[in-house]
Amino acid sequence: QVQLVESGGGLVQAGGSLGLSCVASGDIFRLRAMAWYRQAPGKERELVASTSVIGVPTYADSVKGRITISRDTAEKTVTVALQMNSLKSEDTAVYFCNAEYWVPPIRPYWGQGTQVTVAS
Repeated sequence: QVQLVESGGGLVQAGGSLGLSCVASGDIFRLRAMAWYRQAPGKERELVASTSVIGVPTYADSVKGRITISRDTAEKTVTVALQMNSLKSEDTAVYFCNAEYWVPPIRPYWGQGTQVTVAS
C-alpha cells in the first residue's frame, strides 16, 4: 500500500503561478505512473498531467506550455510536483494526486485533493 499526501494550492490571481506537491510513501517500489487530475464544480474529473515510472511526462492539451510535472524518487518516498504558470480562471478546480500501484493488477490510489482557485 501507499499513502499520498498533497500540499500546495490556494488562491492566485490570473496569470500567476502555483505549485502542488504529492508525496507518496509506503511500498513505493510497486508504484507505476503518477498523475495529477482536477475536478471543477459540475464537471467530471480530468487528467492534467502524468509521469511514467522513468519520469516521461504527458499533458492535457489545455495545459501544455503552462504546466510542468516532475517526479523525484528518494529512498522511501516519491514526490510528484506540478508547477503551474500563466494560470487562468478555468484552471480553478480541486486537484487530486493519483498513483498506480502494481498489486497486480494496477490499483489506483488518490490523494485527498487540494483546492486551486484562480481569480480573474
